[in-house]
Amino acid sequence: MAYKNIFMSRPGLICAAGSSFSRLWDSVSTARQDGIVPVQTAGGKSFWAAHIPDEWLEPSAARYDMRITRIEKKAIDQIEDIIEGAKKRYGKERVAVCAGSCDNGSEFSVAAHRSYFSAGSFPGGYELEMQGAGYVAAYIQERFDLGGPALAFSTACSSSASAVVKAAELIRAGIADAVVTGGADIASDTVLLGFDALEAVSPEPANPFSKNRKGISLGDGAAFFVLAKEPFPGEDCTISLAAYGESADAYHVTSPEPTGDGAAAAMQKALDAAGIPPERIGYLNLHGTGTKLNDSMEAAAVRKVFGDYTVPCSSTKSETGHTLGAAGALEAAICYAALVHNYDSAGPLSYPLQAWDGMQDEELPQLNIRDRSSSPAQDGAHPLRYCMSNSFAFGGANVSLIFSSEKETQ
Repeated sequence: MAYKNIFMSRPGLICAAGSSFSRLWDSVSTARQDGIVPVQTAGGKSFWAAHIPDEWLEPSAARYDMRITRIEKKAIDQIEDIIEGAKKRYGKERVAVCAGSCDNGSEFSVAAHRSYFSAGSFPGGYELEMQGAGYVAAYIQERFDLGGPALAFSTACSSSASAVVKAAELIRAGIADAVVTGGADIASDTVLLGFDALEAVSPEPANPFSKNRKGISLGDGAAFFVLAKEPFPGEDCTISLAAYGESADAYHVTSPEPTGDGAAAAMQKALDAAGIPPERIGYLNLHGTGTKLNDSMEAAAVRKVFGDYTVPCSSTKSETGHTLGAAGALEAAICYAALVHNYDSAGPLSYPLQAWDGMQDEELPQLNIRDRSSSPAQDGAHPLRYCMSNSFAFGGANVSLIFSSEKETQ
């Protein structure tokens, strides 16, 4: 059975830019970068990264209590009532989990492998499951005793966006009535040093789409929400996952396809599925990592899809850092916030803003980037109805999501 709308609950989230929905919105709506700080690896090398302070976290009571499950717990705690409500409404067998992640228990796996190479054996209590991407989904299923499928996605930077797509498909296929979906990831030493080896890490906070951009600022993060076949009672307004588009250009393991054709295909598929022209998108959350190759590809893709329509857009990775497998879900939460805060707007819209030097690379197709210098009246006075969010990953795994708000609960 297919449902016209897939309804979206409020998100639970945490990242260096905020430990709650309201705090994150405060950061991205004012373009604050104070969560991006110098972080030193065990080997002594320092990077600018969006590191969640340890004092924000608490033990998770998971089978494997580690940094990623503590981050995940902080996000999930914020929507515990919604998950329990879905269980009561549909039954636990009809509630599934779809979660995206890349780097998980590396603080245990690195230490365990050091022990193996020095002593010839792994330490007591070490299990391979600790570092598997699947445990992020298993933790939620076990914590809430859910009986539906529990699926994990590890498609690099589009992992949690891919999870959201599959969650919607489970509902549309009649396999589940509600799905806990999103993602969690950590900017571990493994991740920081790995991206550094690719010469992709910026020596300063990320500066997306600037002619002075120098790379990524990596970050920790988690964001989860519930998708369901029916609206959620008690929400301020009804937010839906209106459509999604995916493509796989498979151009290169780590380098984006330079023309932007693969990214453009994902965006166009989402628009076609939503049945709307590009001009209906009131805000576009860019993938916007700050690398030379990603930003040039994405700017080209936006021009291919939107043409002369200068869609208001920004890269909020400038405040949250690039949270890898959690990025798609975190940026979906930012789109949710933008729709909620502009639901009945009678004045200028309040956008998620980009923190940067404002010096847009003139060699790229020019984008309508919203930042602190943008005129509040630039886009007129009207409610925001549609947002699009882009996630473009290694290997050409491209996902675009479209979210919408409704005037009345259906």
